[in-house]
This record gives sequence, structure tokens and C-alpha cells, in this order.
Amino acid sequence: MRFATIRVPSGTKAVLIEGDIATELEYSSVGELLSNPSWESELKATKVVHNVDGLDYATLIPSPSKVICVGHNYKNHIKEMGRELPTHPTLFAKFAEALIGAKDTIYLSSESSMYDWEAELGVIIGKTARSCSEREARDSIAGFTVINDVTARDWQNRTLQWLQGKTFEGSTPVGPNLVTMDVDKVIEEGLGLSCEVNGEEMQRAVTSDLLFNPVFLVSYISKILTLRPGDVIATGTPGGVGHARNPQRYLKDGDILVTRVEGVGELRNICKSA
Repeated sequence: MRFATIRVPSGTKAVLIEGDIATELEYSSVGELLSNPSWESELKATKVVHNVDGLDYATLIPSPSKVICVGHNYKNHIKEMGRELPTHPTLFAKFAEALIGAKDTIYLSSESSMYDWEAELGVIIGKTARSCSEREARDSIAGFTVINDVTARDWQNRTLQWLQGKTFEGSTPVGPNLVTMDVDKVIEEGLGLSCEVNGEEMQRAVTSDLLFNPVFLVSYISKILTLRPGDVIATGTPGGVGHARNPQRYLKDGDILVTRVEGVGELRNICKSA
């Protein structure tokens, strides 16, 4: 199944997408949908339908209780940044104000001159998970989405803690869809992931190359705090980021950033100086 959160005149609505048709559900967002423990069997569709081509996507989960992100999770990215392979996941957080929709503009704050791209597979929690085993973690995953963890490198590197460079308001596109998939197949076979800037490919990887896979991450994070329906986990980015290039390259006004995950969807965001 494929779901999205769209903007409508009254606010936002969760929709079920089947082919070229999106049917509104009786929920204001995908986050509210997932808060129903029986969401998979109680979709509560309305009679309002839209053509997929005309959808105005809001960010997939407008108000998650938490957004947990993983750094240093692809071997090639770790090596390009000159670091050793970690023995435990590197975790940091974002806040909901950072999240935008799949086609929204990324406003590049004048506070930073080093905005960088980071294509990522996103995991969306569908069932409450606390101190869970990997088997329980697998069952708590609702599905997957696309994220670009756009990062202000100058702010990120001001201190050893990354948060200040990772959660600039309106910087992180998430969506367009939540796609339910066979979690084991995703882990074992992987999904192609890529990022382009103005049509030039910057990143390409397969998610099976993740050091810490989605099931392990859910189990690991659940030992720290309770994961709730609608929570978002960004699983990390592969090599090819602008900060590691020679010469270094960063996003600028007018750039078109395209992020894709095979079978999940595409983000297409224009960058504008703010």
C-alpha cells in the first residue's frame, strides 16, 4: 500500500494512492492514520478522490513525536569523511519544524553558506516499540519513505554535537509516500538510492550496504526511548556528499535537488536563498 499526506483547502488529509488515483481517508495525515492501532484494516476512505499528478504533498508526517537520524551508516560515506567504521550507531535528532514536503522549496538561510545534500531511506514506525527484539522491531515498521537530510555543514562542524547543523527550519524534505514493503526483502536485497543536483548524479548506492539495517536500528533505538506510530528514522546517507568533494560543493539558489529511492518515490525540491 501507498499513502501520502496532501494539502487541501481545509488543511491536510491522508490519502491512499492506487495507481493514478488518491482517495482521501478520514485522517488529517499519515501520522494520524498510524495512530489507529488497526490502521491496516480500518482505512476509513471517503468519496473524495484526486489525480496523483495534481497532488500538493505536505511533509509525510507533519507532527512526529520524534525524528531520529543515523550518521556514519554507509561504508563509502564513512571512508570519504575520513573516519573509522563505528561499532554502534551514531544518533542525532531533528525537530518537526525542519520537515517539508516532497515538492516544497528548500529555503537556504543566509546564516549558512554550506548547505549539503544527504539522500536517505526513511523508516516510519507503525506500532509502539519499547526495548524490543529485532523480531518485534520488524513488526513495528509501517513502511518506508524518502528523505534528504540537507545539512548546514558550517553549523554542524561548530561543535562535536551535530544537531545545530541538522535541523534548520524548512530544510528536510520527507515523502512523498509511505510505502508498505517486505522488510526482510528490503534488508536483504536493498533498494537503489540516488541524489541529483541540476540533473548531475551526486550519490548512488543500494540500501543493503547499510552497516546498521532498519530492523536493528528500531530495536537499538527502542532500548533508549519508546518509538511511537508516526516516528521517523532517517537511516543515513552514502558517499557523494558535497562537503567531501574536491573542490567542495554546496547547494545554491536555484539548484534543483532530486532524491530517489527505488520503489518508494522521488523528492524534487528547488533551493532558494532566504
